[in-house]
Formats: sequence, structure tokens, C-alpha cells
Amino acid sequence: MLNDIKNDATKRMQKSVDTLKAELMKLRTGRANAALLDHVRVDYYGSEVPISQAASVTVEDARTITITPWEKNLVGAIEKAILTSDLGLTPNTAGTTIRIVMPPLTEERRRDLTKVVRHEAEGAKVAIRNVRRDANQAIKDLEKGKQISTDDVKRGETEIQKLTDQFVAKVDETASAKEKELLSM
Repeated sequence: MLNDIKNDATKRMQKSVDTLKAELMKLRTGRANAALLDHVRVDYYGSEVPISQAASVTVEDARTITITPWEKNLVGAIEKAILTSDLGLTPNTAGTTIRIVMPPLTEERRRDLTKVVRHEAEGAKVAIRNVRRDANQAIKDLEKGKQISTDDVKRGETEIQKLTDQFVAKVDETASAKEKELLSM
């Protein structure tokens, strides 16, 4: 029973870390990254789909993303989707190829982005602590139901706290790596 609670908590805490990593991938760093366009959706025959499902998205060099739509009539729709996204990018079209040149980040923008990174990291930590609270409550419920002893409760809570510390450290590590990436360009 305690192992089930611990395994569930581990999975949920890992999801929090994975979500943080996905959110940080969306932050524009000045380096070209195909994942930057993952949340941009384009109208494809009446359905809203990610650009990667309507075109080939590749990184040409450190500052350029190249998008090649699978159909010529999608060029305009993809351009419009990029322009209306919150990324602040301007696509350049040559025939059926769309190129996005990543502008260098200003110092002020870098500082703003580090604040966003810290905010996202704090959200992930809160999610992890909520998982800890839920796991500890589940352990206490088992004790109330006389399914485990007081010693088992203490041991379980200690293990859950170790897990929490481990995942909070992963969040800090991920956030500091992203901040370093933002500030080093």
C-alpha cells in the first residue's frame, strides 16, 4: 500500500518536472529551436493542428528555423499563425519555404525571461508539494483505517519527503540551466 502511494507520487512529481521542461522549451532564447513552434496551431482543412503536422520544421542554423509546408496553399495559413502567435517572430517566405530568423535578445528581455523561468519553476514546486500533501494524506487515511502502524506512517512520510526534495532539486536544476542559457547568449 505504501509502495503504491510512493509510486503514484513519483509519477505525478515527474509529470510536474516534465511539464516545466515543456513550458521552458516554449521560451524564446534567441537560438533556433523547432520545439518553439510546437504550440502554434494552423488551420488545416478546418482543423487546428500544430505546424509540425502540416509542414516539415527544421533548424537550418543556430538562428534560423525553416518550415516547408506539405501543400503550397498552406504557406499563407502558416505565416498567419506564426504572426498571430505570442512569439513575436516574423516569417520570411521564398516560394514554398518559410524561414524564421531568430532576432538576438536584448538584455532587458533576457531579464524578463529569467523572471518567467523562476515563475514557472515556482509553479512546478507548488505542484510537487501538492503531490506530497496528497500522498501524506493517503498515508494518514491508511492509519485511520488501521491498515498500517504509526511506524509505517513515519517511514512513509519520510520517504515522501525525500522524493519531494529530489524532485524540487530537479526543478531547480532545470530552471538554473534555462536561466544560464538565456543569459549566456
